[in-house]
Amino acid sequence: MAAATVLSRLSLIPNLSSKPKSKPNRRTTTSVSVRASFSDPFVLQLAESLEDSLSISPSSSSSLQRIRDSSAETLLSTPWPSRKDEPFRFTDTSFIRYSQIEPVSRNSTNLENLNETHFPNAVIIDGFVSNLTIGESDLPKGVYFGSYSGLGEELTNRVSEFVGDFDSGDLFWSINGIGAPELTVIYVPVGCKVEKPIYLRYFAGEIGDQETKRLPVSNPRVFVLVEEGGEIGIVEEFVCRDEDGFYWTNPVLEVVVLKNAKVKHSYLQKESMASAHIKWTFVRQEAESEYELVEVSTGGRLGRHNLHVQQLGPDTLTELTTFHMCVNEQTLDLHSRIVLDHPRGSSRQLHKCIVAHSSGQAVFDGNVRVNRLAQQTNAGQLTRSLLLKPRATVNIKPNLQIIADDVKCSHGAAISDLEEDQLFYFQARGIDLKSARRALISSFGAEVIERFPNREIRDQARNHVKGLL
Repeated sequence: MAAATVLSRLSLIPNLSSKPKSKPNRRTTTSVSVRASFSDPFVLQLAESLEDSLSISPSSSSSLQRIRDSSAETLLSTPWPSRKDEPFRFTDTSFIRYSQIEPVSRNSTNLENLNETHFPNAVIIDGFVSNLTIGESDLPKGVYFGSYSGLGEELTNRVSEFVGDFDSGDLFWSINGIGAPELTVIYVPVGCKVEKPIYLRYFAGEIGDQETKRLPVSNPRVFVLVEEGGEIGIVEEFVCRDEDGFYWTNPVLEVVVLKNAKVKHSYLQKESMASAHIKWTFVRQEAESEYELVEVSTGGRLGRHNLHVQQLGPDTLTELTTFHMCVNEQTLDLHSRIVLDHPRGSSRQLHKCIVAHSSGQAVFDGNVRVNRLAQQTNAGQLTRSLLLKPRATVNIKPNLQIIADDVKCSHGAAISDLEEDQLFYFQARGIDLKSARRALISSFGAEVIERFPNREIRDQARNHVKGLL
């Protein structure tokens, strides 16, 4: 059990009554009143069940406990989101809300054939690291890859300076903060360049039941710290074992990129079509650093990626390239936010999506904020969407907020079906309409897939998309 439960934290909220605090019965009344005023009963119940699920967890690190405590306090005043809330205007989470949510409380170790890559590899099942196929001898000197509890004293102190030092998260960020059973850490020392990427493969070990609406939820959490001049590639792959598996994955990735460091982040989301996948990625970049994301997401009845990047120094580069494809009755959503606070920052964002089902929906809400001191900034944002079926839907909201006056900023958006002249070009050369459409659709996503920095990842993503098409 966590050191302080959600219920006990309610008593820490200041007494709003004008009556003296010395009377025991008045304190009890106020606690009930505060609970009613500040808490969503469903969220409170979920928070309590998450804390209860950790009673057998071996992890007791101070940093993880601090995250749990702050997340629990945040939840006390955070209701479950509805379509009336602007960030969820086009994203319906009601099927999660009205399921019987059960936090996963144990490590599933009976899964087989999970290591299918030669990369340094960690298999994460329901938030627990179940198979780590790399040791210290396989990594450059000083690089750490493993559980937070395995850090030495010096690294513990260093990592603790940054762990949990992120804000602006929503309810799902806080749910992960309470429910994460352990914290996986990737640490790169000063000037170290890790040649091969670190590969994280995520699985849902416990599957629920759509008929009874039993929905297991897991909360994987990973923290990456790259010191000055370091370089590393991170690959995250979310894989389903059952195409109709009913579960909820709620992961968080925190990345700190210090001065002149580089991180290349590859992210493949291939969850079950009946699942929920709500991911948070928080990135902090210091001066002259680079962060590059390439994402392909195709799974989940609901798939949402909350991506927040903050530039904390000059001459910083951020590059985001994402591709979402809906081939079923599903919603795929990207909510991104880039904040530029210093001179000569650069950000480039390309988002592409295909909706190939009449009940499918894609959402893009991209916000780039260029603050007053971010002079000589170069920021570009482009979103392009293909709607291939009648009643297929895409909701886009590109947004540039510019306060600085010496900038080069642009954004664009395009939504269409396949162009008639493109199809005619193929048909005029003897290629049938079906083959022409397939070729054009494949090439639409290939622009993103080809940006994966590793050939094996590119081939894997390309074959997956072709299989869906």
